[in-house]
Amino acid sequence: MADAQQQPSVLIVDDDANFASAAADFARAHGFQTSIAHSLEESRRAMGRGMSDLTMLDVTLPDGTAFDLLAELDARQHSRIALMTGETSLETARRAVGLPVLDYLLKPLCPQQFESLLSQASARALAQIAGARPDGIVGDCDAMRQLTVDLDRVAPARVSVLITGESGTGKELVARAVHDRSRRRGAFVAVNCGAIAPDLLASHLFGHERGSFTGAQQRHVGYFEQANRGTLFLDEITEMPPALQVYLLRVLETGEVTRVGGSENIPVDVRIVAATNRDPIQSIEQGKLREDLYYRLADFVIALPPLRARGTDVVLLANVFVERLNAEHGQVKQLAPDAERMLVRHGWPGNIRELRSVVQRAYLLSDGPLVRIPVLGRRALPLHQDDSSIVFHVGMSYADVEREMLLKTLTKVDGDKTEAARILGVSVRTIHNQLARLAVAGDDAIPHV
Repeated sequence: MADAQQQPSVLIVDDDANFASAAADFARAHGFQTSIAHSLEESRRAMGRGMSDLTMLDVTLPDGTAFDLLAELDARQHSRIALMTGETSLETARRAVGLPVLDYLLKPLCPQQFESLLSQASARALAQIAGARPDGIVGDCDAMRQLTVDLDRVAPARVSVLITGESGTGKELVARAVHDRSRRRGAFVAVNCGAIAPDLLASHLFGHERGSFTGAQQRHVGYFEQANRGTLFLDEITEMPPALQVYLLRVLETGEVTRVGGSENIPVDVRIVAATNRDPIQSIEQGKLREDLYYRLADFVIALPPLRARGTDVVLLANVFVERLNAEHGQVKQLAPDAERMLVRHGWPGNIRELRSVVQRAYLLSDGPLVRIPVLGRRALPLHQDDSSIVFHVGMSYADVEREMLLKTLTKVDGDKTEAARILGVSVRTIHNQLARLAVAGDDAIPHV
């Protein structure tokens, strides 16, 4: 059970005592704190005692209607509102459109619909808590819970950390969290090894003396010295030239740097956090990463999962982005009721970075209080697994699944169509026909037919 202060809350406003009690029991079983009001006057008093994450309002009450109450409310007071009614009315539905209402429900409530409503409200409540965390890390899936445990263990230790994960999974955010939770008082300095020209990277990392090369008009203090007593984050470590990896290894072993063009050995106390979006073992085999440097960097490895593997964390993150946009623009918007379905079904090949972009665009394009996520087209997912496995995701068509299976199998058998047919349990003719269809469709990933 979650801490009481972190439990989402629901206020149920309905003059039917039996219905209100049953709804409260259902909400409590789903982790909500509950309160009940049977009239507008009671609901006003309940609201005066504090903000609820979800308010469920019966349209018709003994002393007025839900619309009377909605007219009095600051939308910031009760972030999620659902209207309930036992009678369908075109006029009532029309009045609900355009209001900051999460849903319009017909009684008796469908359990699946009620559960979805609570899930959405809980996600937004968690988002508000997560958005307030100083490290900015958001997530409630098993992998992210384990990440929190790992951070608490490794941050205070004097060990190097290697963070792996696809682009856009939040590697720099985790690196900053390692630094913030450590006892180090120096600066956090980040450098992308793939964004600096190889012939300038040594100067940026280790510094240079005046006149050491053309254009070096004054002494430059490198990133290692800037991060003294702090943390140096080396992003995309596999993009560092092999010759420079040798020098980096020496610096890590001796704790001293020598500026380019200099002779003085300068002591530095720097904690290294490195990151890569490549498989480090494959990078070693491909000659992109020195094996001895890998073992020096990988005292502790943190593997960040792709967004598609984090379940409903995508909804939690989307709510966090909406809350941040609300704060930035001074508005009170919320995800539309169908957003969860749209968010969960997409594969997110660009991970959190792609999600942030999609939510921001949807937010800016929404005229009313609801942020509607557009239908997102299928995109090929990055395949960072080994050669004998394939990643599929919910939402892929059978045609896409067959394509991935066919092309990956052909790659595995070096284009031998007979062997591919044997492995897949189909005829060679079927292989040729499928390749021909892909060729007609203009698929540039297929081998020569």
